[in-house]
Amino acid sequence: MPHDSALFDLLPDDRLDAAIAAAGRALARTQRPDGHFVYELEADATIPAEYVLLEHYLDRIEPELERKIGNYLRETQGTHGGWPLFHDGKLDLSASVKAYFALKAIGDDPEAPHMRRARAAILAAGGAERANVFTRILLALFGEVPWRAVPVMPLELMIAPRWFPINLWRVSYWSRTVMVPLLVLMAKKPRARNPRGITIAELFRTPPGEIRDWIRGPYRSNWGRFFKGLDTVLRVLDPLVPARVRAVSLRRAVAFVRARLNGEDGLGAIYPAMANSVMMFDVLGYQPDHPEAAIAWAAVRKLLVIENDLAYCQPCVSPVWDTALAGHALAEAEGNAAPPVAAACAWLGPLQITDVVGDWAAARPAVAPGGWAFQYANPYYPDVDDTAVVGMLLHRAGDPAFAPAIARARAWIIGLQCRGGGWGAFDADNDHQFLNHIPFADHGALLDPPTADVTARCVSFLAQIGMAADDPVLARAVAWLRAEQERDGSWFGRWGTNYIYGTWSVLCALNAIGLAHDDPAISRAVAFLRATQRDDGGWGEDAETYAGAPPGRYKESTPSHTAWAVLGLMAAGEVADPAVARGIRWLAEAAGRDGEWQEKPYNAVGFPRVFYLRYHGYKQYFPLLALARFRALRRGNTRRVAFGF
Repeated sequence: MPHDSALFDLLPDDRLDAAIAAAGRALARTQRPDGHFVYELEADATIPAEYVLLEHYLDRIEPELERKIGNYLRETQGTHGGWPLFHDGKLDLSASVKAYFALKAIGDDPEAPHMRRARAAILAAGGAERANVFTRILLALFGEVPWRAVPVMPLELMIAPRWFPINLWRVSYWSRTVMVPLLVLMAKKPRARNPRGITIAELFRTPPGEIRDWIRGPYRSNWGRFFKGLDTVLRVLDPLVPARVRAVSLRRAVAFVRARLNGEDGLGAIYPAMANSVMMFDVLGYQPDHPEAAIAWAAVRKLLVIENDLAYCQPCVSPVWDTALAGHALAEAEGNAAPPVAAACAWLGPLQITDVVGDWAAARPAVAPGGWAFQYANPYYPDVDDTAVVGMLLHRAGDPAFAPAIARARAWIIGLQCRGGGWGAFDADNDHQFLNHIPFADHGALLDPPTADVTARCVSFLAQIGMAADDPVLARAVAWLRAEQERDGSWFGRWGTNYIYGTWSVLCALNAIGLAHDDPAISRAVAFLRATQRDDGGWGEDAETYAGAPPGRYKESTPSHTAWAVLGLMAAGEVADPAVARGIRWLAEAAGRDGEWQEKPYNAVGFPRVFYLRYHGYKQYFPLLALARFRALRRGNTRRVAFGF
């Protein structure tokens, strides 16, 4: 690649080296003694509020902890008076109801200015009666609404056969683990202890006892109308279920939870499932010191982030994901065999799940286990995204000792390819879209269909370890990715915000299989990234793009989006593009003297339009990866990225 003097003038070698060195030191400082990385994973006010209310449900109130969570909730209140789902976002009614309820439980005066503003905003948005299903279930547990305010979810789903149109194995892992203990709660209909007698009647426009249309549209399809009718029928039939059948269903639910309790890492390793398991054991009469009840509570407590004067509860933890991504950044900056990379790989290797056949086997019973989970431990629920990223890191590290693990990962990922050629995150062919129209699924995220970003990661991994581009597995996947490209040249980002993330992911995959850089799909994607670059040289993307805002655009540039954009352009062979040089300069100049970047906007999504995330590590390891890759390509005089990631 010819030397570009204009590019050099934008960021001379010494400045680039200094930026990479500082960022590398900053990242290395966060590596744990055993080699792994883990950063905070922050959601919105919903999880901290739910944690406070869980303490009140159980009467396990910790005033000092709740004081700190109260500070967090007040700090995240929006200027509109309510609480958003992501930084600087619009008011979300359900999050706002829970945050208000939690603050009142903590002891905030309802007539305090921030509470009056919140109450007015909630009432203006329709009142607590129009909150989502999960919020209404919580309110039913506290006696704030009648149980008829929530959809019927019969406990007998536990014994529904797999051929039945609605059964547990047709929904996603996260839905399954949340639903099973929740089915017990909905069958038993317990009442929170609520020792302070906190109520929130003031948040309702209409007294709950007078509301008759709890389950209502707008329906997204005729399926919605059908399931509304089914809900009406089930309300009549539910009391008629024979006691023996209900008892069998209850035993099946408890057995499911106990088998997947997962020690202090918790059921499904996600907060809602863990909290529901705690309440399930409680309603079934387990004493707090019962081993299973105690471990379920301990798992919830491990999600807390407690600082000097603030505290919040994480939805889960991300050590495997963080370690693999940080490992790639350090390998790019310091070499594939650098000691921090070797330490990260040594920590990751033993976490491969080889001895547990997880829920994924319901769809693929003949496939042998071989994946990695997202968290410290979650053996029933490895995911292909983590597995692909870990597999690529182990492969680039070059240690022959990892060859068997890479081979197992390869077989497992191939085994979970969906019929259409793509991959979902945790299960194969988990795409029964009619289920997203049941009243319980008003969040529209009951399923785990194939997505472009996860599929791209699988393609990148398989290509990096040597699978030929014309292999049927890759050929089907690439055809699927081509069909998923948006008209503007981008790809949707299911697990990262949003079209910039998805486009970067797919460009890495297309580069990994050796697709010509002038292929129309790549050219269109490059045009999208060029068109969305901001005047300051960086990129940003609003989480509102999940609700129809223009793709790839935001009011400010962020380290994460800028890194993804320049990584995508470099994967497309555009290392000499002035857009890349400007993006690299923005990253170098945006870093602090300590080599760290700051980023308030959220950079990922749990469920579009419902639940968003901020990975605190993204702002550090992705920019380092981008800067180091730019240096490697420039000095190597090449346009071709050598790795899948």
